[in-house]
Amino acid sequence: MNDFTFQSPTKFVFGRGAHREAGRLAAELGAKKVLVLYGGGSAVQNGTLPAVLQSLDAAGLDYLSAGGVQPNPGSSFVYSAIEGAREEGVDMLLAVGGGSVIDTAKAVALGVPYPGDFLDFYRGRPVEEALPVGVVLTIPAAGSEGSPNSVITDEERRIKKGAKGEALRPKFAVLDPELTFTLSKYQSACGISDMMAHIFERYFTKTPENAVTDRLCEGLLLAIKDVAMRVIIDSEDYEAQAALMWAGMLAHNDLCGVGREQDWGSHALAHQISALYDSAHGAALAVIFPAWLKYVYTEDIDRFVRFAQNVWGISPGGDKEQTALAGIAKYEEFLRGIGMPTRLSQLDVPEEGIPQLTELAFALGNTTIGNFKRLTPADVEAVYRLAL
Repeated sequence: MNDFTFQSPTKFVFGRGAHREAGRLAAELGAKKVLVLYGGGSAVQNGTLPAVLQSLDAAGLDYLSAGGVQPNPGSSFVYSAIEGAREEGVDMLLAVGGGSVIDTAKAVALGVPYPGDFLDFYRGRPVEEALPVGVVLTIPAAGSEGSPNSVITDEERRIKKGAKGEALRPKFAVLDPELTFTLSKYQSACGISDMMAHIFERYFTKTPENAVTDRLCEGLLLAIKDVAMRVIIDSEDYEAQAALMWAGMLAHNDLCGVGREQDWGSHALAHQISALYDSAHGAALAVIFPAWLKYVYTEDIDRFVRFAQNVWGISPGGDKEQTALAGIAKYEEFLRGIGMPTRLSQLDVPEEGIPQLTELAFALGNTTIGNFKRLTPADVEAVYRLAL
């Protein structure tokens, strides 16, 4: 196990009706004027946003709101929101939505106090300061409600990259499973794919002797797997939605990554699919991860045997390679079972687009991607081709 420092100061308020506590929680932080961000309108139609705004009124807070955050959120919206927040004297961001809205709120929180281009933080500048961010979560998936991460697409360069820093962890996150009841089967499946991928990026490591974290990863994967189909069948299964909502946060607040080297190669490849072809993030991960697993499993076959046995129930014994591949096949079968694509063609990504995807993955000057196997441009192209 490697040395580590772990900090997770976000306050989580979980349960039915919890979103009505947003105003009180913001007031406790000393907020005076709040910018509320939301997405495409479902938060308005299902009553979530009006209830949140009412809670801000009840707490005596000034606020303004801005909707229209899109999946794979882009830089143009962030620039506009930063300008508006500065003009209005906003001192806090409140995201009502899923990962795209939360990541956008974090980007605005970074940009308001910073005199330069907020994208500097998505090109490697260290994160040191940001306005406080609160969250009312409506889609269990990205885990951004508890993480120090944010991902934004640079629309001019068509590159999707992340920023990371403890200043970006939300001060509070409200998690009400009933807010997920209106999600489509596809949205739920994308969320399941996303949160499992966050665990995989930490589970597939060459750092030895990290038994506690391994078991945390495996336990979360089993919990997600056990309730996934219940949510796909019945979106109003409260207990299943509650399990997914909490698992999605635990998958990405880095509890599953302490004491070990993490990978993140598959996310780098999936981000470029989303940036170029506007694919849902979870769907892009569902296509890339099986291909990556097939490409790298010989790097540490014992890790893949463990994955096959402890997560997918493959019987022990027999040939290690067959066991490892059987585990990967079970994962791919699971993805198809919840309605996820597993091939680039299903995302309308043509074979001739692979060179551009590969080029963009290395556009910021990096020479390799990932850590479990350090992928060169030739490796990255090979993974994309395995996913055709």
